[in-house]
Amino acid sequence: MTKIKVSIGNDHAGTDLKNRIIKEYSNQFEFINHGTDSSESVDYADFVHPVAKDVESGHSTFGVIICGSANGVCMTANKHQGIRAGLAWNKEVAALIKQHNNANIIGLPARFLTEDEALEVFQTYLDEDYEGGRHQRRVDKIPC
Repeated sequence: MTKIKVSIGNDHAGTDLKNRIIKEYSNQFEFINHGTDSSESVDYADFVHPVAKDVESGHSTFGVIICGSANGVCMTANKHQGIRAGLAWNKEVAALIKQHNNANIIGLPARFLTEDEALEVFQTYLDEDYEGGRHQRRVDKIPC
């Protein structure tokens, strides 16, 4: 059985959470790790652009990006035309970024969620489907 490829990237604030996600979901997904494995300060953009390129090219089905607030990683990923990265700080927002925005990358704020909360948010994202319909018109207007 071929596993779905998921690209994951993180800065120093997200190393522990990234490792936990990979551990918890490695039976379901093949992770392509573009993140740092250290807690030493790094520049998040260096770890996000490869994730966005993987998703944009179809090398990965979707991406996960993690930093302290997830703001910087989402801003960086969203510079790529084919990316719709959504910052998910709770389960409700995780559901909406998938249902309404067809987010192909989820951003997780490592400093604002416990690891268990982040796993619940991630699982919610996984469980949801894009609704299409009236949302497609809006999604089509996202790229410049």
